[in-house]
Amino acid sequence: MPFNVTELKDANIVSYKPDDNHAKSLLPGNKKWRLAWSDEFDGDKLDESKWNYRLDFWGFRSPTFTTEGVSVADSNLYIKMVRKGDNFYSAHLQTGSLTYDIPREKDATGFWPFGKKQEAKFMHKYGYYEIRCKLPKKDGWHAAFWLQAPGIGAHPNPEYAGVECDIMENYRQHKEGQIICGNGWGGYGTESRWFGHYAFPYEETKDGWHYYGVDWSEDGYIFYADGKEVGRQMAPECPVSKVEQFILVSTECHGYNRKFTKTGEAGVPTLASEPVPELFDAYPDEFVVDFVRVYDRID
Repeated sequence: MPFNVTELKDANIVSYKPDDNHAKSLLPGNKKWRLAWSDEFDGDKLDESKWNYRLDFWGFRSPTFTTEGVSVADSNLYIKMVRKGDNFYSAHLQTGSLTYDIPREKDATGFWPFGKKQEAKFMHKYGYYEIRCKLPKKDGWHAAFWLQAPGIGAHPNPEYAGVECDIMENYRQHKEGQIICGNGWGGYGTESRWFGHYAFPYEETKDGWHYYGVDWSEDGYIFYADGKEVGRQMAPECPVSKVEQFILVSTECHGYNRKFTKTGEAGVPTLASEPVPELFDAYPDEFVVDFVRVYDRID
């Protein structure tokens, strides 16, 4: 997967503050916007009318995804690393679900290889998707803010199957000082295609809070970090999804989910559980989110 370092450009940004209790948004100022959906995390627990937990991975129960370590307090979401013995866990939140994740039901009859899909809590097409967050402080796991379609790769045209849009991934932050953004499509096998992710320098702020967003339109995708444009992937060079997609606010402990091993008499493949050494130094750590907001463009 190629990565390009792009020059950070000052964007034409306007601020929007929903009320005095919440931080402002940083919105591309070349368009007019209307708030379409948000979670300000004002309650005392995660609003499960808005979020699902991702617990399965490619048809198997993930050895590292969990419902534990998630809390809401002081209008912030906290996703904390969980340790049990020599294994580590963290939460992976989403407003929909990937069809391929759902394991076949144990007593299912017939040939359908997937189980019952999770109810989608929020699916949307186009607009500005924004998070304000404090990133994990240690290596060994990473946080991400991204968009995915339930059937990505299932149609030969990614416009109708969907495009994975990685708005922010911080797995290069601690070793290389970079944050990643960019798109991929075609599923996750031999037909997978990646346009070329951008790796831009991580720059700390005075208060530790950061803004990451993407302007997804019919013309393409423009990525922003802390009020600056950090990359763009535009049609026709990059396909643009024309289907509704769901939001993910995720963390993942490294060393899990990426290897398969065969166990048991039937040789059933299962996901391996091998935490990387960095996790032992990283614990305890957390990913903190102030808000997630989606804006529609007003023509």
